[in-house]
Amino acid sequence: MNATADDRATMIDPVVVARGLDLTFQTNDGPVEALKDVNLTINKGDFVSFIGPSGCGKTTFLRVMAALEHPTGGTVSVNGMSPDEARRNRAYGYVFQAAGLYPWRTIAGNIKLPLEIMGFARSEQEHRVNKVLQLVDLEGFGKKFPWQLSGGMQQRASIARALAFDAEILLMDEPFGALDEIVRDHLNEQLLALWERTEKTIGFVTHSIPEAVYLSTKIVVMSPRPGRITDVIESPLPKERPLDIRDTPEFLAVAHRVREGLRAGHAYD
Repeated sequence: MNATADDRATMIDPVVVARGLDLTFQTNDGPVEALKDVNLTINKGDFVSFIGPSGCGKTTFLRVMAALEHPTGGTVSVNGMSPDEARRNRAYGYVFQAAGLYPWRTIAGNIKLPLEIMGFARSEQEHRVNKVLQLVDLEGFGKKFPWQLSGGMQQRASIARALAFDAEILLMDEPFGALDEIVRDHLNEQLLALWERTEKTIGFVTHSIPEAVYLSTKIVVMSPRPGRITDVIESPLPKERPLDIRDTPEFLAVAHRVREGLRAGHAYD
């Protein structure tokens, strides 16, 4: 019997596996279905973008992976463990929409914070901070305070903080959404270069079709509430992606498929 595409995916070092995943929030106005029958496999080294309209469950699914929300049905595993176990094993770093840097701490001090909490030796903290500052092109800015950096630099510092304890998985919740297009393009290029250097598995939430297509090896298109997956697109684009790849027929074809998937999702309304 021939293996299905999903069976083959599970043979390639799956990192996140969701099967029949449901999440219903209980509110004063009654139950709200945030996720419904979500099935997805994310493999080691994937860059997976989640795209869909506001309220479709993109961030909720990311938070389920991070054990910040708990499903009410189905199963999800991270590195073969429950999300709670994965959190205790420091399997992932999380980058939020806002940089969330403490203004009274220097950039280096902000990056050190999770390392201090985890009990790393001071010398190891210094080594790791210097390493991740280099990774995100902020070498020499460790002694600055957040208010002395641009919005884009603050987000890079937030990414550095998430990378400091060398988690295998990086979860990013629309980290560039508030930035202007020029800065966003630059950070997209830098993020791809960072992903290539570190070989992390990345889950990335976005509302931008060009951003999703440019960054991803796999694009997950989601419908309005209750959040369902309407399409999973394996990118045909090469790993090396200059910005002008966005003008190629291959790029535009993937963007068109994403757009069609978003339209199809509204059929659930």
